[in-house]
Amino acid sequence: MLNPGKAIKVTIYLSEGATHHGVPVYSSILDFLFYRGVAGATVTKGIAGFGADHHMHASNLVDISDHLPLKIEFIDTREKVDALLGKLNELAGTGLIEMQETTVAKPAQATKAAKPIQPAHLKIQGKAQMMRIYLSEEDRWNGKPLYKALVEAMRANDIAGVTVYRGILGYGAHRRVHKETPLLSSHHGSVMLSAIDTVEKLRAFLPLVDQMLEEGLVVFSDVDIIKYAYRALDATGLTASQAAGAAE
Repeated sequence: MLNPGKAIKVTIYLSEGATHHGVPVYSSILDFLFYRGVAGATVTKGIAGFGADHHMHASNLVDISDHLPLKIEFIDTREKVDALLGKLNELAGTGLIEMQETTVAKPAQATKAAKPIQPAHLKIQGKAQMMRIYLSEEDRWNGKPLYKALVEAMRANDIAGVTVYRGILGYGAHRRVHKETPLLSSHHGSVMLSAIDTVEKLRAFLPLVDQMLEEGLVVFSDVDIIKYAYRALDATGLTASQAAGAAE
């Protein structure tokens, strides 16, 4: 980290098209400076210029637009710059390296993000049911894909959650094999919806499934819920429910 006082400003002039072992030179130099702990470095790109070869380069000349001048600048202590100079000379190749003495009036400081409050870890266990609905991706209801309509209906009826899976191989009551291939339409596969909630909520939703599903399969299974979750803490270290209880 830089401190106020004397320092060295290093400027490296390169061509945009210059490479080192197949990698753009500016990228190699930037990586080198980063992993050697330099306080900061900036790469800027020129829009026109010429170098030692006296060839004019400009951004509006398409054929040579990848040979525009680049400039890398960084500031650090004399000791750090002296330690880096040998490798920088190697990386810069035919490029120009300039050094100037400078004075750091106020060093840059890293922005410190607010320390997040550690959430509370929760483990929730209980009994529930899983409802699986098997249907065709071609099935529709009121002009929209049936599986999308079912998801929307579950959300509207406060079902805890649902996931839609698309089959890649299988067959159903008609004994036709369905499989996913690049040549087949992506709308001819089988689809399964899997939802988990209480017995009462899923059974109450079943009549709506009966209305929407013309051909398919619905399966119910008893499941044991083990859910791991995080609940945000407030500044006192209490969850929202704990804080509410403490206030009563």
